Amino acid sequence: MTIQKKTALIFTSITGTILILVSCVAYFFMNSFAFQDYYKRLEIRGIITAKAELEKQHPHLGEVYSDIIEKHLEPLPGEKEYFFPKDSLDVFLKSRVIPGLPESFYTGILTQRSATLRKESVFYTGLLYNEKGKQYVVIVGAQNEDSIAYARKLKLILVTCVLAGLLVAYTLGIFFSRHTFKPVRDIIEKVKTIGIGNLHLRLEDRRDDDEIAVLASTFNDMLSRLETSFETQNNFVSNASHELRTPLTAIYGEAEIALSRQRNEQEYKQSLEIIVKQAEKLQHLTNSLLNLAQTGFDGKKHNLQQIRIEDLLMDVKDTINNIIPENQIHIDLSELPANEPVVIKGNYHLLKLGLSNVMENACKYSNNDKVSVKATIINKMLLLTILDEGIGIPTDELKYIYDPFFRASNTGKYEGYGIGLPLTRNIFRLHKGEINVHSSAGNGVKVMLSIPLLTA
Repeated sequence: MTIQKKTALIFTSITGTILILVSCVAYFFMNSFAFQDYYKRLEIRGIITAKAELEKQHPHLGEVYSDIIEKHLEPLPGEKEYFFPKDSLDVFLKSRVIPGLPESFYTGILTQRSATLRKESVFYTGLLYNEKGKQYVVIVGAQNEDSIAYARKLKLILVTCVLAGLLVAYTLGIFFSRHTFKPVRDIIEKVKTIGIGNLHLRLEDRRDDDEIAVLASTFNDMLSRLETSFETQNNFVSNASHELRTPLTAIYGEAEIALSRQRNEQEYKQSLEIIVKQAEKLQHLTNSLLNLAQTGFDGKKHNLQQIRIEDLLMDVKDTINNIIPENQIHIDLSELPANEPVVIKGNYHLLKLGLSNVMENACKYSNNDKVSVKATIINKMLLLTILDEGIGIPTDELKYIYDPFFRASNTGKYEGYGIGLPLTRNIFRLHKGEINVHSSAGNGVKVMLSIPLLTA
């Protein structure tokens, strides 16, 4: 069932419930009013009957009351009047003149001076009438055919109105829901036409500040991200293919040259050294790509452990000492607590790899000039600031530094593949951290790495 039909049915259900409640309340009060009105008519007849019976000893007054009854009171179906002294109530009950009336009806007459009772379609009103110190009981009964017929007609009218109201409510619900969900249908139809080949298409921007406009804007943002991702992926594949092809071409070419004719031992050794060197580049590039792919998958489970930041930094420093013995890395831990270790939780190998990339780049692009590494704590986050005095990155190229295989325009004479920073960013994001880079050409690079501290 579509949301449009569900909305129409919900609207119809709510409307129907309201109509039924209103109809029930109206029926109850109208019925009660009609019955009370009929009881009042019976009460008036009872008083006139009592007056007429008591004034029979005065023929003139008796004729007046009889004339009032005949001319001004409409005869009621099955009307019967009973008038007798209060003292004769027991005799009246034993005679069972009116069979089936409960004792509570008579008790109500005596204690409350009036009582009413409905027995199927017959209504009764009883009164205790006082006249010259004597008390009399007056009982008037009649069939209330008009009120009952009125109640039936009212019920039929209300049921008809409820059914008609439900039909109208459902029709209006379908109409308004169709009108309301039309933008959603338009979005669905438009989205169906968008595929890999035309990710540049966008949904029509709506000027309304409503949920549909937010939905369209969200779809457009998602399409923009998808388009960028596809373009990045295409560039990545293209660049990766190019970078992998270069050492492979060199290996193939050198091997082909070596096999083209008979050579001496020195020439074969020289060719094999070139092949090994290119193979090492190929292995390094392949490992870097593998690490980048692994860290880019958030769903992958990584072996997390508690890591003391002092031990990690010193381990990274030892690794770089082996790779670049002439480095001038200075690690400053003076702003960390002196009495307790600073501990983070993460994958030791990945964090070491990420920090090594940044610190090795700092040494390489500063020609082994001074590199400072400072650790501080801000708002339960460990902040590592790595600052070098090297060639820097042109300001207008900073937005590309996280694109795999991107290398700044001033790095031509330095070896590299442009994978280090994207890899480091993925590693720190896996650990709920972040990386920020500030630089300009000729003014060195400032890299700020943040990662949450392990809380007790």
